[in-house]
This record gives sequence, structure tokens and C-alpha cells, in this order.
Amino acid sequence: MTRMDDPAPAPTRADRLLGGIERAGNRIPEPFVLFVGLFTVLAVVSTALALGDVQAQVEGTDEPTVVRGFFTGEGIRWFTTTLVDNFVGFPPLGTVVVILLAVGIAQRSGLLSTVIKRSFSGWPSWALPYAVALVGTVGSVMADSVMIVLPPLAAMVFAAAGRHPVAGLLGAFAAAGAGYSTSLLVTSLDALFAGITSAVTGSLPDPGTPVTPVSNWFFNIASSLVLTVVCGLLITKVLEPRLERLRVPREQTDTGDGLGAVEDVTDLQVDDRARRGMRLAGLAFAVTATAVVLLTVLPGAPLRNETGGYLPESPLLDSVVFIVSALLAVPGIVYGYATGAFRKAADVPLAMTEAVKDMASFIVLAFVLGQFIALFNWSGVGTVLAVTGADALAGLGFTGFPAVLAFVLLCSLLNLFIVSGSSMWTIMGAVFVPLFALLGYEPGFTQAAFRIGDSATQILTPLNPYLVIILAMLRRYEPQAGFGTLISRFLPFTVFFWLAWAAVLAVWFFLDLPFGPGQYARLE
Repeated sequence: MTRMDDPAPAPTRADRLLGGIERAGNRIPEPFVLFVGLFTVLAVVSTALALGDVQAQVEGTDEPTVVRGFFTGEGIRWFTTTLVDNFVGFPPLGTVVVILLAVGIAQRSGLLSTVIKRSFSGWPSWALPYAVALVGTVGSVMADSVMIVLPPLAAMVFAAAGRHPVAGLLGAFAAAGAGYSTSLLVTSLDALFAGITSAVTGSLPDPGTPVTPVSNWFFNIASSLVLTVVCGLLITKVLEPRLERLRVPREQTDTGDGLGAVEDVTDLQVDDRARRGMRLAGLAFAVTATAVVLLTVLPGAPLRNETGGYLPESPLLDSVVFIVSALLAVPGIVYGYATGAFRKAADVPLAMTEAVKDMASFIVLAFVLGQFIALFNWSGVGTVLAVTGADALAGLGFTGFPAVLAFVLLCSLLNLFIVSGSSMWTIMGAVFVPLFALLGYEPGFTQAAFRIGDSATQILTPLNPYLVIILAMLRRYEPQAGFGTLISRFLPFTVFFWLAWAAVLAVWFFLDLPFGPGQYARLE
């Protein structure tokens, strides 16, 4: 461990390279100013394209997508009448608010710190990066919630073990974000992608093997395990040593504009009152989880879909935020009263109020983020961008595995602008599923390749709203941190995740291994 009064280690060549990237990236304006500027640029670009009658034909649709301009009568009417809806309908806003209210209860009751102490007190310090990486890469079963809940918990784990908490904070986010499209478990994302792919294959002369939520399962299991190892190594060998060389503080600073304060946990001892609270909180967790199970598995249960199942859509999959929040809040309330942290009913909403104070800056930023994303979708610029890129790649005439890698690279680049995986796959799948089918490849294989591009670069783009949240958390330690700071520290994860994931794809492709039950790369 490097002490703050030790001589500064000499920077490595990688440090100098990443430092240059950080300095350049930190010239990006503050998030609010950045998105006001991006909104203005998009408004001008959309108007220019609309005046030029630019349009794009998405495969499988009857009508072309025509770009609509902001500075037109239609655009002004749209903006003035949907301003509130654009803000309230900004997808991460509700998720972030609800999850952090529950986190506020669990954190301020003392439950989270006690859980961390009990859960990780017996773990060897060297194994923590790999444990955090595994939870992050399989955490998409929690949907977007994993990007809010896991990073501060990982910071607590690292601090408790004497490791750098910022390494846990950033490493957990990198695992959850860059590995979002894969998991050891079958998730709602598998069902969503399978539904989009199946909609495209219906028009193919040879639709190949039917695409189901488990069509990429074997590939996902291998990818998750490989990415876990890669992420653990990057945290241990790259991220944490660099944080020590840069003298990044281990203690938090109350900046007043943060989000989701990360509690410092350095003493792993748990007293008798906390042990009793844990037993009662565990019982509350079991009761809450049992209630969810009963609402799911019993015949006619309300969380089943109309056919009695769960896939591809069901109230269960739409209730992830509720379930995660309940499993945090209910045990947190029980623990708080058991230990005396909560003494009266008003203490619970007070804890939630403190959580809202922490997220005030995000709510302000969500206003302009919501307007930008809404304009991007309404104008049709994103569709034109994706279709143009797809047409350009198709025109290159690539065949074989190089064509697959070019497709993954294109998805990675477009992911910097279109962070919604379902939106991008709707567009890209309509073009590339038929294209690769003509080259002899299964639609399920094309979907597996898309997953790489859909995830690896997600942690680099300021258009990812959760990047703003992790920046606010980082500023608890580094008040001067900016987007460049995040980009320089996440870039190694993106590069090595992309390479490792592509290598897994190559192994499956060339050895003709099944991507899921009955699903191979080549059409028979």
C-alpha cells in the first residue's frame, strides 16, 4: 500500500498515455453544459437533414424513417408539448430514484455496512476483485439496478479489506456496464433480444434454428467466466496500482453535489446488537423473498404472464426494480429498529430524504438528458445513423469471420451514440440478420456477436446516464474528476473485454460449439 507521504512512483508509459486521455477528456464540459450543447447540435443537424429530406429504410418496415427537424413548426410543437413527458419519461430516472430511496434506508440503518462486514470478513483480499467482477458481469439479472447498487457496495468491500475503495467502485461499474449483455443466468435481456430476432427471421427464406431466450446461454456462460477473470486481473494489475501511483484519496470528501454516498467500512468487527439486527433482517429478507416467490410460482400468480409463463414478457420481469427495492428496504427498516438506528416512524422517511438530497444533482441533469434522448429518438437521426453504418459495412463485401468482427466493431461504435441495446438491435438486426443468413450464418449467432458490441463500449460514452451517476460517486473521493478521468480508467476494461469476448466468439465459431441448446453458428 502506498502512503500519501511516500515519494511519488515514476509514471509508467501506460500512465502517461492514459493521463493524456484523461486530460483531453476532462476538457469535456460539465455534464449539464455538455448535454445542452449536444442538444443544440442535434437540433441543428436534425433540421439540416430534414430540409435535405434525408430518410432511411429499415429492413422489414413498410415506410422509411424520415428525419424530422427541431427548428420546424412540427419540432417546436413537439418540444413545447412534450417537455415534461421527456423528463418524467427518461427511463433511468424512475429506476435511480426508487432504488436509491431503498438504498438510503438500508445504508442509513447500518444494514449495508454490517452485511459487508459479515459477508466479506473471511474472504482473502486477493479474491475480492474477482468476486466483484463476477457479481458485476452476471448482474444484468437485476437489469439496470446493478449499475446503481453494486459500485458503492464494492467500494465498501474494498475499504474493509484495506484495498483502495475507488478500485472497487470503478471496477464494479466496469464489470456491470461493459459485460451487461452476458450472464450466467437467463435474463429478461435474453428474452428481449430473442423476441426482436424472431421478428426478423419470419421473413427469411430459411429462418434457421428458432431463436429463444436460451439460444446464447452456453456462449453467455463462457463469456461471463472469461470476463470475470479479465476484469479481476484488470482491477488488480492495472486499475488499483494506477490509483495508488496517482495518489487518489481513499477517504471521501463531502462535495455537496454527489450521489449515493459510499460509506467507509474499515472495522470488520460486529457487536451483539448488530448480530441481533442481522438475524431479524435476514428473517425479513426471507419473508419478503418468499412473498415474491409465491406471487410468481403459484398457479394463476399475478406475476405470471397471460399464458402462465414468464418469457418473453411478464409482470415478473417488469417488477425487477420493485423486487430489488423491497429486498433492500424491508430488511433495512427491520434492522434499523432492531439496532436503535431508527427509533420512531419519522426516521424512515428521514433516511429516504437524505438519499434524495444526495441525488439532487442527478435529477437536475436528468432533465436535460431526457430532452436530448427524446430528441434523438423523435428526430430519427439515430435510425439514419445506424442504417447508414450498416449499409456501409454491407457494401464492403466482407465474408467469413472478418465480416463478423467488422459487424461487432460497428456495433461498438454505434453503442457510443445509441446506448439502448433493444433500440440498436431492432435496427441492426433488421439489416444484419438477413445479411448474415445469406452468408450462411444462424440468426442466433448474429445475435451473439451483437452482444459484444452492445456492451463493451457502454462505459465510455457520456450518453450512458449511469456514467453520470458513477462520476458523482467518484467525486466523493476526487472532487475534480471529470469524464476524462472515467474514460482513462475504463478504457483498459473496454479494450480487453472486447478482445477477450471476441476471442470467445472465435473459439465458438471455429470449433463449431453450440451457442445454446441446438444453436450453432452456421445454417445447415
